[in-house]
Amino acid sequence: MKSYLEERIEWYDNNYRNGNALISDKQFDKLEKNLLRIDPNCDYFNKKNKLVLPSLEKDSIDDFLKCLLPDTRLLIEPKIDGCAIALQYRNGTLEKSISRKGTDITSKITKIQTIPKQIPIRGIFQVRGELYAPNQAPNFSQRISSGFLRAKEGFGENLIFCSFQILNSRLNQHESKKHLSKLGFSTPKDISCNFTNQVKIFRKQWLEGKLFKEYPNDGIVVKINSRKLQLIREKSNIDYPYWQMAIKY
Repeated sequence: MKSYLEERIEWYDNNYRNGNALISDKQFDKLEKNLLRIDPNCDYFNKKNKLVLPSLEKDSIDDFLKCLLPDTRLLIEPKIDGCAIALQYRNGTLEKSISRKGTDITSKITKIQTIPKQIPIRGIFQVRGELYAPNQAPNFSQRISSGFLRAKEGFGENLIFCSFQILNSRLNQHESKKHLSKLGFSTPKDISCNFTNQVKIFRKQWLEGKLFKEYPNDGIVVKINSRKLQLIREKSNIDYPYWQMAIKY
């Protein structure tokens, strides 16, 4: 049976994810720490700490921009072609890594030099990113990366892990990437824009080969910067729940 504190935290968390913050982040963090001290193995932490690699939706620009205010801050990043990977650290130590299919690939990932084995973070820290081969065409980058993950042997010294999201964070997209960089992760370049009609302009520049040429990419990813707006789209019942979208040719 859930404790009153656990039920209260879940209630606050659900409200926050639906855009109705009832208490400050500092107050919420204090409640979480109290629950962690009292009952670290409760259902709340088991669900929260489960490592999951969400899919990246692919759709039209118009559908993605639907319901956005005209001045919503967006970030545009390269859609790097490789293998999607999620990492989990526990008290600063790399504990687990999974592929898109949920396969445990921890033993392979520890051989990638661009993935820190230790970070100065307590608790659970989850990172999403892409393993890719630099200086390769997108399709070759994907083949090389997936081949490395499937092979029984190999060191992956020519592969790079590019991280672009903290899965269990309340930071916005821009701050999340700054934090990842400080921890030693490689992060992709991005372009910030404050008007939704600018997305089509940057897409045209990408199609003309003027953006993100340094990555093996097959599109761009448009992301809402605000974490609050991300959670509103994830958890509310609006027609279009995605906060990031891959746009290809």
